[in-house]
Amino acid sequence: MNKTRTVSYSKWGYIFLIPFFLSFAIFSLYPLATTVYYSFFEYYRSGLKEIGPNFVGLQNYLAMFSEVPQYFGNTILMWLMGFIPQITVALLLAAWLTDLRLRLRFQGFFKTVIYMPNLIMASAFAMLFFTLFSESSSGPINSILMNLGIIDQPIRFMTYVWGSRGLVALMNFLMWFGNTTIILIASIMGVDPVLYEAADLDGCTSGQMFWKITLPLIRPMLVYTFITSLVGGLQMFDVPQILSNGQGTPNKSTMTVIMYLNQHLFSKNYGAAGAISVLLFLICGALCVLVYWSQTREDV
Repeated sequence: MNKTRTVSYSKWGYIFLIPFFLSFAIFSLYPLATTVYYSFFEYYRSGLKEIGPNFVGLQNYLAMFSEVPQYFGNTILMWLMGFIPQITVALLLAAWLTDLRLRLRFQGFFKTVIYMPNLIMASAFAMLFFTLFSESSSGPINSILMNLGIIDQPIRFMTYVWGSRGLVALMNFLMWFGNTTIILIASIMGVDPVLYEAADLDGCTSGQMFWKITLPLIRPMLVYTFITSLVGGLQMFDVPQILSNGQGTPNKSTMTVIMYLNQHLFSKNYGAAGAISVLLFLICGALCVLVYWSQTREDV
């Protein structure tokens, strides 16, 4: 009697996943576990002498709470100052560029121009703004304002708390609003045009279509944009690092959590750096879960 031989294809899926899991375990999971492990140890360098690792329990975590809340507040504040205009402008541009009734020409050109700032390295962008807003009278912005008679003396933008924070927020806005716009354009183009045609026949205005049709249907993409921007904002480093020369001036008002972490890595204090990394990981995770739950609970 001939037996029918069956071929199982499901195992090949697991075999193809092996390289990913190996790479993840070696380059992500192991470093993460090591970071958590050393966060409970006193482990640093003092000159040429290496101290530790000596187990200290939660001492590294407790030592952070005198400074981390201030730097965390700085990070969130500068992120919000950049994100709110970013998402507002991106929504307006996306709605404008996808409105079929306007029949806009050269849309490809507009999209390219909008996205171009995202291609510039953040460090290069920061150096550009550092030069533009130079405190001397030869700085481009100060020179223009003085030639127009608006000011008599050069403005030292980076010596003011809100001046420095405003520059950081402005750079983050300019770098990322184009990327957000392209994402939202793709999301809006995925909405069924029949819905807009039916609303138009019912006499709905453009504003009503935007608030009643577009926004509710692209909410998943808005949640994605918010979460990815939040995670990126909590990792803000290069722009304020260059503008303040790594000092968070003035008065530590532009010092972010990652800049604070970098100082411990530079001083070879691996235990404290590990504790800050773990805390930031937990904060990012908690905020992302909170945002996702608050934005999707109506769908459950």
